[in-house]
Amino acid sequence: MADESLRDRIIAALEAECSDHGIDIVDVQITGASKLPVLDIRIDHADEDLPAITLDEIAAQSDWIGACIEAIDPFTGSYTLEVSSPGMARPLRKAHDFERFAGETVVLQTTGYEGRRKFTGTLEGIEGTAVTVTCDGEAFSFDLADIKSCTIKPVYDFSGASGKQE
Repeated sequence: MADESLRDRIIAALEAECSDHGIDIVDVQITGASKLPVLDIRIDHADEDLPAITLDEIAAQSDWIGACIEAIDPFTGSYTLEVSSPGMARPLRKAHDFERFAGETVVLQTTGYEGRRKFTGTLEGIEGTAVTVTCDGEAFSFDLADIKSCTIKPVYDFSGASGKQE
């Protein structure tokens, strides 16, 4: 159930209110069966200098988010609302995201570029609406409108964990 116009409508409604709550709408996904969809809303602090959003802060934001969704009544029946943090594989959706996270390793999926749809590499940034990713030693540019999804590729560093037996 990937109805982009419904997703866009939900994002627009949430973004109209999120600044009043100091929140950034990172992403909205609609998954699950059409008879019982799951609406996954990822949020973070609007102030980028604050640390990652906590579970308590997410819980405190869930009421206005739920009320906002109910006001636009996007589904004919029941649905499940999940509000969460962006997580380590943070989705990049807005032009500012591609500026903010320049230098990060990303996984970008596009509508198709010379027979290839998935690119994993270093996000160089955005100029106008052109997002540039360097992978396999080559720079690739994509128009923001042609990007299906882009997420930060998590780096799992286990070097701090002691795997030694004493």
